[in-house]
Amino acid sequence: MNLADLFDHGQSLPNIPKVVQELIDTFNQADFDMDEIAKKISLDPVLTAKVLRLANCAHYGVSRTISSTTDASVLLGFSTLRTLVLASGITGAMQSPEGFDRKAFWSDNFAIAATAKWLAPYCKINPETAFTCGMLHSIGELLIRLVIPEESKKIQAAVEAGGKLVATENAMLGYNYADVGAELAKRWKFPEEIADGIRGHTKTEYSDDDEPLAGLTHLALYIHTSNKASLSAQEILDGFPVAIAKAINMDIDKVLSDLESTDGIESGMDTLLDDI
Repeated sequence: MNLADLFDHGQSLPNIPKVVQELIDTFNQADFDMDEIAKKISLDPVLTAKVLRLANCAHYGVSRTISSTTDASVLLGFSTLRTLVLASGITGAMQSPEGFDRKAFWSDNFAIAATAKWLAPYCKINPETAFTCGMLHSIGELLIRLVIPEESKKIQAAVEAGGKLVATENAMLGYNYADVGAELAKRWKFPEEIADGIRGHTKTEYSDDDEPLAGLTHLALYIHTSNKASLSAQEILDGFPVAIAKAINMDIDKVLSDLESTDGIESGMDTLLDDI
């Protein structure tokens, strides 16, 4: 099944709430009515409940209780509100196949997103855009498991036998999970930079012409994987992809000196995992 055929299985594809789609559209708009969008979010009681629960968690350190999406927009800023709604809406829309550890999947994605957001200022990338790209970077993996489960089982068996995931998917399918995720991002009308960031994050070499979000997400994935494997600070430093950091104009010395603060970094999305 080629990539186009994968997406022709419409019944298997996730349907996101209309207001989430409208929020995605704001990435590409220079001018929009924040109050109007906040009001539209409030019309979805399930989404609103999730967003307010997130907005009031200690991670955001607000000085008073946020009781409405309008409050959230004012106190947290529209970009943060958008991130909360996207996280709530997309995790709610994505189903998972039997036996798939959905909570672990999103926990990892949120941690990588938080790391990408932490890294973003070191290379002058918008932190909320970085978070969104990190959150979605492996969504194609979940979609492959949903739409073509038998092929997915064969891929997983090959990986468990020692194969590399991207190489195995390319060999068996002719594309990989990053290609699928990028295509889904395009169909959801995310900005091209986010789709390109998802598609390119599996590369191991980058040039100045590559999408910076791809390199940033690659680095966030490296840091998260290293912390999860309990590598020492020195081991993480020794293996750090310096060439990629240079390609995206990252302040490498500053990042390397601050790396220890990424261990256990929080995304602020933990309460969403209670619903999974």
